[in-house]
Amino acid sequence: MKEQEKALIILSGGLDSTTTMALAQEAGYCLYTITFDYEQRHGREIEAAKAVAAYYEAPHHVIKLGHIFAENALSKARPTEGRGEQKTYSLEQKGDEIPDTYVPARNILFLALALSYAEKIKARALYMGVNALDHPGYPDCRPPFIEAFQQVIDQGTERGVLGEGVRLETPLLYLKKEEILQIALRLDCPLHLTHTCYAGESPACGVCASCINRRQAFHNLGLQDPIPYQ
Repeated sequence: MKEQEKALIILSGGLDSTTTMALAQEAGYCLYTITFDYEQRHGREIEAAKAVAAYYEAPHHVIKLGHIFAENALSKARPTEGRGEQKTYSLEQKGDEIPDTYVPARNILFLALALSYAEKIKARALYMGVNALDHPGYPDCRPPFIEAFQQVIDQGTERGVLGEGVRLETPLLYLKKEEILQIALRLDCPLHLTHTCYAGESPACGVCASCINRRQAFHNLGLQDPIPYQ
């Protein structure tokens, strides 16, 4: 009997990465997960990631990166706005405009570390829930970056140069949030376990760009979001 191929999922605990994980399961992979703790303000997502990984009975590794991303817009070290004054980040960024929620080279580091682990466990695929439509201003969420990193895998790893490199899978790259939500519902994702809030609050703040984007998707489909908001 052929051994089931493995896939490593970069799991944040939010809607997108959870849906990505469900798609990897649907593709027939044995699931492994990795989460990065970079002292982000929305650290509540790490708890959500643990819950989602447990739901799918997948091994879960949390990698602590310490202060490497200190003082970015999403870090605990960056002062937060007062309650009722939470900044609502624009959802309509220009393609060449970098939002203030961009964390310098974050996805480059995440993918490099995840790739190392994927090679260690001999995973066939590495899944990431990046989306170019939600975040067109993030250079590390755009198709050219994803294509370039696949080249890095193919040219810079042992399995890659042998023609057996890890496949970088980004199934949500061109999807609208409503389309992602529809996939999540079709695959019976545990959306009640997920958490998506830049403010790092629990219940979620409901007014940051991440919350607004998620809530709007549920609203557009005429559905009730299973997680509470303030």
